[in-house]
Amino acid sequence: MKRRRKWTRYLTPGLVFQSVLIGGGYGTGAEIARYFGCHGLMGGLLALGAAAAGWAALCAVTFEFVRVFRTYDYGSMMKRLLGRAGFLYDLCFNAMLLLVLGVVNATAAAMIRALTGLPSWVGVGLLSLGVVLLVLNGTEAIEKALSLWAYVLYAVFLLFFAAVFLRFGDAVTAELRRAEIGSGWFLSGLRYASYNLICVSMILYTLRDLQNRREAVACGVLAGILGAAPALPLLLAMGCDLPAVLASETPVTAIFERLDMPWLYVLFEIVLFGTLVETAAGFIKALEDRVEQSLLRSRFLRPNRPVSSGPASSGSSWPWLARPLITGAVTALGVCVSTFGLTDLIDKGYGAICYGALLLFALPMLTAGVRMIRRNGA
Repeated sequence: MKRRRKWTRYLTPGLVFQSVLIGGGYGTGAEIARYFGCHGLMGGLLALGAAAAGWAALCAVTFEFVRVFRTYDYGSMMKRLLGRAGFLYDLCFNAMLLLVLGVVNATAAAMIRALTGLPSWVGVGLLSLGVVLLVLNGTEAIEKALSLWAYVLYAVFLLFFAAVFLRFGDAVTAELRRAEIGSGWFLSGLRYASYNLICVSMILYTLRDLQNRREAVACGVLAGILGAAPALPLLLAMGCDLPAVLASETPVTAIFERLDMPWLYVLFEIVLFGTLVETAAGFIKALEDRVEQSLLRSRFLRPNRPVSSGPASSGSSWPWLARPLITGAVTALGVCVSTFGLTDLIDKGYGAICYGALLLFALPMLTAGVRMIRRNGA
């Protein structure tokens, strides 16, 4: 695989991290309202800063760990970090994968139904088709697609906030001047960051070109900032009518009802649908890389490259039907999970998985992982 330019090495991990992070609850504003907006607009901004700092710290350490030990899939990384207990992280990851697929399927179904009046299965079908096509095109195609769509998303989110501010700027400014800072904003920010820790372990294939510790740390800090960046215009836009927005299951829709700009709403929904495809593809890509590397280590597959070099677009005798079959099977399970509402999925699912991600990934990486880097790093 061709080596990327230096600026691309710095940006790609963060852009891909943002792409897999945003998901259904993030893009619709549900998670932003629940974990940030509930503390007031100023408190929400502080909570968002805490979440970004948490992601940046974990990304910086994880990226350096991956660079030092050349573990470009989460299975290899957790085996190195936890030893024989690494399989426990697989359970945590698989649970989060089903939860996130449930969220994105539910969001896609509701989105297409609201925009076109078509049945829910149409939205699910379009999402599944997009995911299969993206995953089938391999690692480089996924990196490019997720990175380019991230730029599109930033542009549309900024356009959305500009439209809100031009129409309701006085209300947003007044909400900021209130300087309401609800208690517990710091813990809420860290709590939200911890709910999305698994996303850090999904983008390891983007780190293969890191050359030294400075690059790894810089990429990690930038990833934390880029991951939180789309939430900023969404949170500020909620200031146009914060109580009403917080009461809505899909806050962005509530804002657009006040904004009354159908063309921008359609554009926003198209971009959001693309992020749903990205999130689902990112999770499935990480799972398939983990399975492939496990089979290579067990000599079930014949490697065409060193196993430690990590996932590539065509690096082993991986059956070409394996990826679409895994994608279809996992997506079907996600459809079943999507029978819960977005609020129920976020409340029940994320809370249950949070502790596993903290205990099995974040805490070991920030303690034992740092010691291992110091002992073996260069």
